[in-house]
Amino acid sequence: MITGTVNADFEPIISISIYDSNGKIYPQEAFIDTGFNGWLSLPPDLINQLNLKWKRRERASLGDGSECVFNVYEAVILWDGVPLTIPIDEADSEPLVGMSLMKAMQRGLGGYPHERLHQDRLSTHDSSL
Repeated sequence: MITGTVNADFEPIISISIYDSNGKIYPQEAFIDTGFNGWLSLPPDLINQLNLKWKRRERASLGDGSECVFNVYEAVILWDGVPLTIPIDEADSEPLVGMSLMKAMQRGLGGYPHERLHQDRLSTHDSSL
């Protein structure tokens, strides 16, 4: 079960466990950003600390209409108890959970039957966020 809090600015925050390149787990709080289509963004200093594997550069359009080019890394996170390899976008911001990661939870992970997983998630939403 993934639980979180809502801060004074009504921003939902959840804790994510991220593996570094040596397999050590780092807990990290991240904001859920419904305007972010990616998986997870992390600041450069945390990416360096975790020694994540660089994959590629990408371009994105931002909410203000500008474009940016950024590095994409790969990491393993523990998502609702299931290890999941995902792309990590480098961003000079607080860690952000994007809609791709939220959709992965909705689709189901680790072989869970979709209906069972969906019901578990619905009960989680009622009590945690």
